[in-house]
Amino acid sequence: MAATPFPSTPDLRHLIRPHALSLRSALTELLVLAGHLALYPTGITQEHPTPATPAPHTPAPPPVLLLHGFIDNRSVFVLLRRSLRRQGPRHVEALNYSPLTCDLRKAAELLGRHVAELCARTGQPRVDIVGHSLGGLIARYYVQRLGGAARVRTVVTLGTPHSGTRVAPLLSAHPLVRQLRPDSTVISELALPAPNCPTHFVAFWSDQDQIMVPPATARIDHPDLIAHNVQISGVGHLALPVNASVAAGIHEVLTVREEPDHAMDTISVA
Repeated sequence: MAATPFPSTPDLRHLIRPHALSLRSALTELLVLAGHLALYPTGITQEHPTPATPAPHTPAPPPVLLLHGFIDNRSVFVLLRRSLRRQGPRHVEALNYSPLTCDLRKAAELLGRHVAELCARTGQPRVDIVGHSLGGLIARYYVQRLGGAARVRTVVTLGTPHSGTRVAPLLSAHPLVRQLRPDSTVISELALPAPNCPTHFVAFWSDQDQIMVPPATARIDHPDLIAHNVQISGVGHLALPVNASVAAGIHEVLTVREEPDHAMDTISVA
């Protein structure tokens, strides 16, 4: 049974560009890695919470919480959060979970506590979450298995191994990485029924993602979830959170929720 179509998907056809060569994608990944290594020290500490400051007389949209991937931190979202804030009044912040975390479930519990605190601090009943790689899986586990659906309006995932990735055994010394295998108990739990889940999911997945094996594992295919999959062309795993076209797509997903359903299936990035 196919996943339920995302009911308010924006039209991203204006983002389509010529297909990028694999070599260009690989070179971009190296540049992104170099830049991220330079910024990494700036994101080691946890972000200091700040109150939301919506424009006067304007209903504030749900705050956006950014969740990084494995052995990473909030510095990976420097460009994305700047892009989201530039598009209009929106409270955006990031959460660090420890690189020593050995169980995805524990990270999901931490996320749940932070979401509750964020809702209380901003006065908003629900939040939106954008998760890169493992961060997206943590967000999905929180929504499906820990009652997070009551507090999360939308989950956007970037290169997240929803069905498990076969590249994980190469790093299987870490227990958290073992939970990313297709045959892990975590992946099995996420395949269990999730009836009446109101949270909307949008999964961005790339044909050039070398961490997702196979690449389509970053799609969400669950019969009970309101999910939409967006294929990206020419963008590697590390580049997903910093790509301008992907950022524009995320912005539209989070803001265009009342318009009729549109085609949002493929983005080609030069």
